[in-house]
Amino acid sequence: MSTSILCAIDVSQPEVDRNVLLTADKLARLDDARLDVITVVPDFGMSVVGSYFDNSFHDKAVAKSREMLNDFVSSTIGAEANAKVRHIVATGKAYEEILHAAREAGSDLIVIGSHKPELRDYLLGPNAARVVRHSKCSVYVVR
Repeated sequence: MSTSILCAIDVSQPEVDRNVLLTADKLARLDDARLDVITVVPDFGMSVVGSYFDNSFHDKAVAKSREMLNDFVSSTIGAEANAKVRHIVATGKAYEEILHAAREAGSDLIVIGSHKPELRDYLLGPNAARVVRHSKCSVYVVR
């Protein structure tokens, strides 16, 4: 039985992750668990790529991601259910931030999607595979 479920989605691909969120919501309702939904914004930081963006780019990206996350969750599971969800927008590498958020929240279960793999991914996408390998809690992978 779960008390806290973390659902990891990519707000830039809502059509792909809609089923992931629906699955996480269903599992949370079954166990009367708290549902947290996370999306991760890449950290361009001080890399060569990062030097092409102005200083406010990151803040704008986080604000836009937060808005998209709220809209996506609300349109997928409804406004009433969305009001109970904790929305998390993190910055960094997706798998690292998902694992960190799960530890911080005391999540019993992580629900994550896996894209159609290429041969080199060996059944799971790279972020889903890393989360599965390194998570201290159970991971439910949605295809």
